[in-house]
Amino acid sequence: MPLAIPFPDLSPELFSIAIGEFQFALRWYALAYIVGLVAGWWLIVQAVKRPALWPNDTAPMRPDQVEALLTAVVLGVILGGRIGFVLFYQPGYYLQNPGQILMLWQGGMSFHGGLIGVAVAGYIFCKMNKVPPLQLADAMSMVVAIGLGLGRVANFINAELWGRPTDAPWGVIFPGEAAQACAGPVGIVMTELGEMCARHPSQLYQATLEGLVMGAVLLWLAWSRGWLKRPGAVTGMFFALYGIARFAVEFVRQPDAQFVGPDNPVGFALALSPDLGVTMGQILSLPMIAAGLWLVARARRAA
Repeated sequence: MPLAIPFPDLSPELFSIAIGEFQFALRWYALAYIVGLVAGWWLIVQAVKRPALWPNDTAPMRPDQVEALLTAVVLGVILGGRIGFVLFYQPGYYLQNPGQILMLWQGGMSFHGGLIGVAVAGYIFCKMNKVPPLQLADAMSMVVAIGLGLGRVANFINAELWGRPTDAPWGVIFPGEAAQACAGPVGIVMTELGEMCARHPSQLYQATLEGLVMGAVLLWLAWSRGWLKRPGAVTGMFFALYGIARFAVEFVRQPDAQFVGPDNPVGFALALSPDLGVTMGQILSLPMIAAGLWLVARARRAA
């Protein structure tokens, strides 16, 4: 039988405090958002303190304005991520249960929706503070990989958004009835508890590609290669790299349950046959790749 890695004994809560009947818990996912936003804020502040990084040796905003930007980004992530999940993934369910749209604590956030929310919030911030939109987009794109990478690690700790069954020796035996529902022989391993289902730790694949790799490339381009002097270049590279990484990982990522059915076991959002199609994540990533390559080409022509 294939080998596999048992899921480590990890709690989704960093710590929990009980005050009377009120229970306050800090979850790893929330910590990932907090650290990502604060680290991103700090890096942008450092960047705007170095005018030589920007076009005409002029930073697009003052360091004190970055704090207001942080507030706008937080609102954009929360509202956009939730609305995007509702519209992209479960519109029928929430149309019948509108009261649950605001129940964020039950989960359900979309990266693509959050990205749109941040873009809208950033545009409003630019209008109010007279900041060049493309330069602001470059500043935010330069640091977004921090939150993405930490968020994917939190997904792993939460034992959620796991991958498809696999016979690879690094497959992980995630807990839970859904994770243990292997539809076929692929991924079945023998343990002391009997037959178990091993799956791709796709969260860690994404943490590596969307966090470490993409983050290192974007920071290198921004700080060492002068890409912030070409408005739109860093943003375009972010779109392209994220889209490519997400498109690739979708081949081993477990699709959203609402797309899986007897005639669509792989969970394609657009299926040409039972074995050929694209997932919702791949559909949403293709426009990002195209837009990113266009922005990079446009920035290089304007340089």
